[in-house]
Amino acid sequence: MSFSHTALTIAGSDSGGGAGVQADLKTFAFHCVHGTSAITCITAQNTVGVNQVQAVTPDLVKAQIEAIITDIKVQAVKTGMLFNQEIILTVSEQIKKWGLNQLVVDPVMVSRSGIKLIDDQAIASFKNALVPQALIVTPNRYEAQILSYLSINSLEDMKQAAQIIHQLGAKFVLIKGGGMKDALQGIDVWFDGQNWEILTTETINTKNTHGTGCTLSAAIAANLCLGKEPFQAVKEAKKYVTDALKYALEIGKGTGSLAHFFPLLR
Repeated sequence: MSFSHTALTIAGSDSGGGAGVQADLKTFAFHCVHGTSAITCITAQNTVGVNQVQAVTPDLVKAQIEAIITDIKVQAVKTGMLFNQEIILTVSEQIKKWGLNQLVVDPVMVSRSGIKLIDDQAIASFKNALVPQALIVTPNRYEAQILSYLSINSLEDMKQAAQIIHQLGAKFVLIKGGGMKDALQGIDVWFDGQNWEILTTETINTKNTHGTGCTLSAAIAANLCLGKEPFQAVKEAKKYVTDALKYALEIGKGTGSLAHFFPLLR
């Protein structure tokens, strides 16, 4: 049997299974897309927090990508936690070398609570080398502030930031509103270079949101694999994340994860 839908995630491993490569592969599988992976870092974490992180060498990241691309036809790629400047530059070079143009970039530079995850050198390389190759980039509020040099507190700020980030070279920008306050929380802004779209979904009242950003970008990549146009892929991905949040898993002592295979729990 020939299988034509394959996606690649380039991201970190989450030992708790809620985010990172683990969330991405579950998301691909839900969409009937074969998932491949290149792991950038290994974490010791659970629902409470991250205890330890170890980066994979850039050469091994490169070798993982090459092993997949030279053997398996990949229709879409998503990047998550790239951890440091050397890995960012290695991944950027591989994306360019292999012409991987259906690229969804989840910045993973700042957590939803505002905690910075990578240093300034890595951020500069991310902006200059990877974002210009992105089909879609999906920053949260704090990542959008870093990429645009704006303080984002309103819908107009989100729209202006999307325009600035688009000028970095990404074809489409989706600024996620999960970190916004009050009525703007959960409202996303899409920009295609000319027009903005405001995306809203119902608010799901749950503390178990670990892996939401990873899952969203993976779902976008999966829908691109299935032939969806970028904006439609985003809308489908948002619906999937909303449904997965409705059945979010009450596991561990901290923040549980989405239910990636939620139909099994109905």
